[in-house]
Amino acid sequence: MTNAANYKTAMKAFIDGFASVHPEEIHSDWVLLPVNKKVAAVVMAMNEEQSISSALRELERMPLNEMIVVVNGSTDASLTLARTSGKAIVLNYNEALGHDVGRAIGAKITTSDIVLFVDADIPVAAEQLVPFVRAASRGVDVVLNDLSRYVGKFADWDEVTIMKYFLNRSNRREDLSVNSMTAVPHALTRKAIEAIGSANLAVPPKAQAIAMQRGLKIGIGGSVNVFTKNRHRTDNVGLSNPISKLIMGDHLEALGWSMKEENPRLKYIDHLRRRDRVKDANQHYHPHL
Repeated sequence: MTNAANYKTAMKAFIDGFASVHPEEIHSDWVLLPVNKKVAAVVMAMNEEQSISSALRELERMPLNEMIVVVNGSTDASLTLARTSGKAIVLNYNEALGHDVGRAIGAKITTSDIVLFVDADIPVAAEQLVPFVRAASRGVDVVLNDLSRYVGKFADWDEVTIMKYFLNRSNRREDLSVNSMTAVPHALTRKAIEAIGSANLAVPPKAQAIAMQRGLKIGIGGSVNVFTKNRHRTDNVGLSNPISKLIMGDHLEALGWSMKEENPRLKYIDHLRRRDRVKDANQHYHPHL
């Protein structure tokens, strides 16, 4: 397998060679995947008529085994546009499923070895998705988007960024910094989906906590600045907006799960406090009658 630096050159040479034999079949914008495993993509879409076609077009440039589009609660043309893709399996729900539930549904019905997760409101170039697939093919079970370079210094972090870091740090993964399954794109191996449980993907921080606690290999794939690409809505802008409150709650749920699974203090050992003495005191206390 070629390294990342030479991959683009090798891919272009392969496509040019193929085109010389089959000129009627080739597309100049194809992006081949440097893996011999089946790769799927799961796409969430809710009222994304402005961007869904671009998001799907980038995925169609790759030889994906499956492309699952979960359209939910849409009142615009998202469903119609999704159905124009000749490669997508489109699941439509009239009601809004809630944040990230569609990812869990999509993951449950996929059969591929590696699954990419993207959102229809943030088109990501196929070339930027290749590193995530590459990392998963090389044994990284949970492949995250590296956003640490975009969040600035600690003093500038918002509450969600701080919670992302605290969850990782509490689970002894300071190396992951603020990187989280809450952010797209990310990728999971089949092993990760089965170990985490597809239903738990509906709460990404909890899914990440499960991955950390169960010893899955978690690492970085690429670095896609989704902050500048994310479409502003009434529920995701402003201090303590509804989406940030939801994500904060998800992290509290994840921390609660981790504390129950391991111990109430996680990595923060209680070095000085001798709690056992409280119990001893109760046992030796004999009040005068």
